[in-house]
Amino acid sequence: MPKFYFHVRKGGVLERDRIGAELPSVTIAYEEAVGAAREILAEKVRLGEVIDGESFVISNEQGSVVGELPFRSVLRFD
Repeated sequence: MPKFYFHVRKGGVLERDRIGAELPSVTIAYEEAVGAAREILAEKVRLGEVIDGESFVISNEQGSVVGELPFRSVLRFD
């Protein structure tokens, strides 16, 4: 099963995920990132923290970036 890494970009700094997760596809990796971003944002709201420009940079085992997910993109304002 492929392994994906969920690095966090905060401003100009990339915090590397050294553990990763084995997931069946890029699509599932993206869905996992959406869920994790929502959890992180919910905690920030609960603590009264600023929601800034963080994002997940998703890479595969070879180190190639397969997607990027800005945390703000998972918020809904309907």
